[in-house]
Amino acid sequence: MKNEITNTNLKPSKEDTIISARNLNVYYGNFRAVKDVNLSVKKNKVLSLIGPSGCGKSTLLRCFNRMNDLVLSASVEGEVVYNGIDLYSSGVDATEIRSSIGMVFQKPNPFPKSIYDNVAFGLRINGYQGDIEEAVEKSLKQAALWDEVKDRLKDSGLTLSGGQQQRLCIARALAIEPDIVLMDEPCSALDPIATLAIEELIRELISKYTIIIVTHNMQQAARVSDETAFLMVGDDRAGYLVETGDTQQIFTNPTEERTEAYITGRFS
Repeated sequence: MKNEITNTNLKPSKEDTIISARNLNVYYGNFRAVKDVNLSVKKNKVLSLIGPSGCGKSTLLRCFNRMNDLVLSASVEGEVVYNGIDLYSSGVDATEIRSSIGMVFQKPNPFPKSIYDNVAFGLRINGYQGDIEEAVEKSLKQAALWDEVKDRLKDSGLTLSGGQQQRLCIARALAIEPDIVLMDEPCSALDPIATLAIEELIRELISKYTIIIVTHNMQQAARVSDETAFLMVGDDRAGYLVETGDTQQIFTNPTEERTEAYITGRFS
């Protein structure tokens, strides 16, 4: 019989580290995209993943809730440990993982449903037994969107602006009360005003959530994150972790010359 794991078991312990990658390798077919990554993420903090295009940032991010399972050619070696459980061990249900570790994608992707139904969707498919209207309102408030949409909840989510759509997607992710929210370049398609709104929201959310964000914007990483991990591409084209640490230290006094070269724009 499988060692079935429930969402209750997936809740984090009181230890400082909420999730960690251990000797993590990710392959697409025979190509190794991520090589021997060891990385710990602290509770109620923002961790930014930075590095040049093709270094495996998004691939690494998707390992934390097994989104790579949806890529037929992808395979993972090593461990991703959450609350003492390897999320890649047999018996762990990827769907349950995603109830505890939500994700917001690069391009806003609201469903072709009403604003209300977008947020309520995850609650319904997870069999939520509480007051859905109350949960929807709470999630929209957490995403700093309620005041803008409270009188138009029946309107399609697609009628919102790009920045509002991204906050709607964040509200949808928060509705099922995850412990961790993964964000893959959530502001890359947004204008500066919408970007600032998302960044301010991220800083507010860490009182309740842990956030891991992929960004190409060095200023954004410096503004929103508590810790930063820098990845780059090796001679074998695999992405590997160069350095991780406190964001201020990474940006002002990095240990590795490669990190300093990338942050200062001298990277080639």
